Amino acid sequence: MDEAIDTAMRLFHARGYDAVGVAELGAELGIKPPSFYAAFGSKAGLFERALRRYAAGEANIFARAQADGGGVAEVIERTLRLAARLYPERGGVAGCLVLDGARNSADPEARALTAALRAASVSALREFIAGEEPERAGALAEFVMIAMMGMSAAARDGADEAALTAFAEMAGRAFRRELAAEG
Repeated sequence: MDEAIDTAMRLFHARGYDAVGVAELGAELGIKPPSFYAAFGSKAGLFERALRRYAAGEANIFARAQADGGGVAEVIERTLRLAARLYPERGGVAGCLVLDGARNSADPEARALTAALRAASVSALREFIAGEEPERAGALAEFVMIAMMGMSAAARDGADEAALTAFAEMAGRAFRRELAAEG
């Protein structure tokens, strides 16, 4: 089961939810459609498991940045720099599965799954930022999320680590200025 979820995660991340079909998933996993549906319920069910595995692992950039400690500005800057390092294409995969895996998907369930994880990420950012700037934590958290979404999309469009790092550094400085500004 773990191997199946990892395989699905790689496929969804590389090509997006809509571009990966049940037949392809079954072939990659070595199972027929009835077994696929018995194991996962639906393609969206497997996507949800893949998203949760992805978000709980090394791809949780903000949690990794937080683990090294520091103040809000330092952690956010570290988050952006880490995204710049991880988002460029490696082995046919670029960007963030949570941010881009269901972008423009025709499937409302897939879009809802990624939207829920993005909302949880914004909430975690807001809660962390509120420790230093409670009045503007929501707007600052949205700033960070929009920056991360842009970086992920740019990586999927071919931006390399140097370009993303330059952006991350500028966004980090802008965040620091905003954090210091009077509301």
